[in-house]
Amino acid sequence: MENSKYPKYIFDWFGGLILFAGYIFGSLLVGFAGLAGKFIFKLDFMQKPWFMMFANAVVFCLVIWAFDFLIVRQKTGKKLNFNFSPTNFSTYLLIFPMMLGMMFVGEFITSQIPTTGPFFGDFYEFFENLMAGLTDDPVVMVITAVIMAPIFEEIIFRGIIQKGMINNGVKPWKAILLASVLFGLIHGNPWQFAGAILLGTVLGLVYYKTKSLLLPMLLHGFNNLCSAILIFYTKKESFAEAFEMQEWMILAIGIVLFSMFFYLFTFRNKVRYSEI
Repeated sequence: MENSKYPKYIFDWFGGLILFAGYIFGSLLVGFAGLAGKFIFKLDFMQKPWFMMFANAVVFCLVIWAFDFLIVRQKTGKKLNFNFSPTNFSTYLLIFPMMLGMMFVGEFITSQIPTTGPFFGDFYEFFENLMAGLTDDPVVMVITAVIMAPIFEEIIFRGIIQKGMINNGVKPWKAILLASVLFGLIHGNPWQFAGAILLGTVLGLVYYKTKSLLLPMLLHGFNNLCSAILIFYTKKESFAEAFEMQEWMILAIGIVLFSMFFYLFTFRNKVRYSEI
């Protein structure tokens, strides 16, 4: 469903360069702010959770701003705008179990990636230390992972990249897959890479069918909220550990959940919504 208030922009290699330039500029700006605090004000807050939350927000905003002002407004004469319409209740009853099923499948695949050895061991230790720093403040982590990340990342990977590629003539399944791979790469580690690709395909499918960015944002937040609950309340890092089940059982449940609700959502459900 197209509306004149939604610009029909495209995403190509130049758009990718603009996003990358926005990311570099934002990262340099945040780094400069951190160094200024350390050497001018004698405050070392670069590793503080609240500063990392602020830094992520600044970088993401500059990335989106760069694409909006240098691509969308220049080529369409309109500002970057997305459909955030809610949909019929039956759609929500299908997409959340489908997402949960893919989360289970993704967990199984992630569990097969080594965490020890000459390369993976050191990398995993660094990754664990980094995540430990992010979980020092539960409030900051929830705001960052459950609210900010779903909003910013879905705007960039589904709203800008996926939609822009489809507008540029790329087949929808290819655009969904490519955006999901980029979504996996941005996480910067093999354990989140595989799961992010799988979850990204679900997010991309939901966005493509509903045309509303609200739904993938909610699903993304749901995934991150489940991870936060596992970490803070069960003190476990996986559903298998929390439920005291074998990973293959989690995989089996995930395949059944995903397959059933994927079929119902894709082939049986009719999406209905009114734009807001």
